[in-house]
Amino acid sequence: MPTALVVKSYEGEFEMQKQRPPFNPAPVKLSSEQVLIRPLTVEDAQGFYLAGQAKELWQWVFPNRCESLDRAKSWIEESLAFQDKGLHVPFVIVDRASGKIIGSTRYCSIRPADRNIEIGFTFISPEFQRTHVNTQAKYLLLKNAFENLGAIRVELRTHEKNRKSRNAILRIGAKFEAVLRNSRILPDGSIRNTALFSITEQEWPEVKAELESKIHQQYQVPA
Repeated sequence: MPTALVVKSYEGEFEMQKQRPPFNPAPVKLSSEQVLIRPLTVEDAQGFYLAGQAKELWQWVFPNRCESLDRAKSWIEESLAFQDKGLHVPFVIVDRASGKIIGSTRYCSIRPADRNIEIGFTFISPEFQRTHVNTQAKYLLLKNAFENLGAIRVELRTHEKNRKSRNAILRIGAKFEAVLRNSRILPDGSIRNTALFSITEQEWPEVKAELESKIHQQYQVPA
């Protein structure tokens, strides 16, 4: 059943009562004309590994989770354990034309009380980068988060120095907020600064229209 939520403006000048669905991120299938996002399973290990084996995918991510098939299997098992605890909802990204796994992504940083969620841990095979894949995948995940889960904020994060990822995030309509300095100590001992981006529910209608416009340029809009 939808739940009532009182939301105050930033200025505290008014309160808005709004019916929202239960905020319960869970495994789900999401599809467009060319992309399928479906729950990650242990049976996906081989395809998952092949999709993520290009070394350039891990330049700013440590350690390389697809360095070997065994390491990929371990990461999948760890990811599903996080899912069981309600911490992550991992997916594979599938090219519908070939049925091939071409990447992975997930919901994480799940904060039910605040209706906040992050889309993260995303990688896409190099041959499918700068194509329709990221636009359609993010569209599906954002639409589900805002319209089915009732999220009020979706975050996206990347390494401060990962310019390619930062540009991809900006292209989907997210706004840059800040650099979180010294946010993580990486396994190699280096310190990571994290670039933080977000989309709010107030921004979603405009972001959605822009994404649909981009998809319309060459492809049919996902249902």
